[in-house]
Amino acid sequence: MKRTIYLDNASTTFPKPREVADAVYEYMTQMGSNINRGCYDRAYRLEEVVLETREMLCEMFGGPDCRNMIFTKNVTESLNVILKGFLKPGDHVLVSSMEHNAVMRPLVQLQKQGVEIDRILCNEYGELCVEVLPGLIKENTKAIVMMHASNVCGTMMPIQKVGAFCRDHGLKFIVDAAQTAGVCDVHMKEMYIDALAFTGHKGLMAPQGIGGFILQDEMVPLLEPLLSGGTGSISHTEEVPEFMPDRFEPGTMNLPGIVGLHAALLWMQHTGTENIKEHELALTARFLEGLRRIDAEGENIRIVGRPDIQNRTGVVSIQTLHEDISEVAYRLDAEYGIMTRVGLHCAPSAHRTLGTYPTGTIRFSFGWWNSSQEVETALKALKIILEM
Repeated sequence: MKRTIYLDNASTTFPKPREVADAVYEYMTQMGSNINRGCYDRAYRLEEVVLETREMLCEMFGGPDCRNMIFTKNVTESLNVILKGFLKPGDHVLVSSMEHNAVMRPLVQLQKQGVEIDRILCNEYGELCVEVLPGLIKENTKAIVMMHASNVCGTMMPIQKVGAFCRDHGLKFIVDAAQTAGVCDVHMKEMYIDALAFTGHKGLMAPQGIGGFILQDEMVPLLEPLLSGGTGSISHTEEVPEFMPDRFEPGTMNLPGIVGLHAALLWMQHTGTENIKEHELALTARFLEGLRRIDAEGENIRIVGRPDIQNRTGVVSIQTLHEDISEVAYRLDAEYGIMTRVGLHCAPSAHRTLGTYPTGTIRFSFGWWNSSQEVETALKALKIILEM
């Protein structure tokens, strides 16, 4: 079997901790029940795991009552529930020019229904131009929606500053933490975040198909549920429950995913999120230094975004200036077993901002399980492919 190097952790972290796989297997073979339905010990024990997972996530993200922690399939579903439940025709919303389609596609749908959208300028490194914010506010502005970090180039947004701006101007602050949850500090209270959306399968080390969002108490009554159905509670009525979390959690939950997320959170408590972040940034620094070493004049490779590890995550995108990026990515995999992501990364707005549209980039994203040796192997492979 060909030796492989996985450098696509911004898409989904791999491998997952062994404890996660074991927990999912145990649920599938020894538990198997639903919650809020069965009146027996196995279901009650599973309910305790779900509750504890809510509590751990609220503690991690500085959220309010754990009942305000809602489980979804992923960050995309979370953002759809929040945006479509909150914004109404005639409202105005601000977004950064670096947003992923998980934000932009729901907003473009809402725009067709009468919601106004303006984009906040970001510079060529993907950094938000905070100074333009006051001039973008209108009488009908309701919220700022923003990612915490770019999935294209890793640049982090000044969430603390923007949150304070929203507080001072009476705006709601909605944050997409897909790329930072589990790796970078996110604290809803300290950052003045009203709604936080996240996914489990990236930095939180959980399986695919589990994510969620957390709402501040004041945000709960402002959202109309996007989905409705059975919850296992107050089954005598056909009305949507008003209480949390049932108000936003209809239907059968992804319990194998929640059990896996629970195990991942326990693993992260033992490993330490700060240790994970330091390791990923150390690999990123090594890779950036290596790119400059093999192409000192920048004649063959363009590094997209920040050239250093300040205010960034472990994501590096490049363009090969004389070779087709898709061909380079294909050869990295076919000849060296190096797995990357190539193209527009579901973020055309970000690529327009960074000057990489419509070609896109090759993205290298580093994770806990990667090593410095793997970084050097990727650099050597790039040098050979580009004949430098």
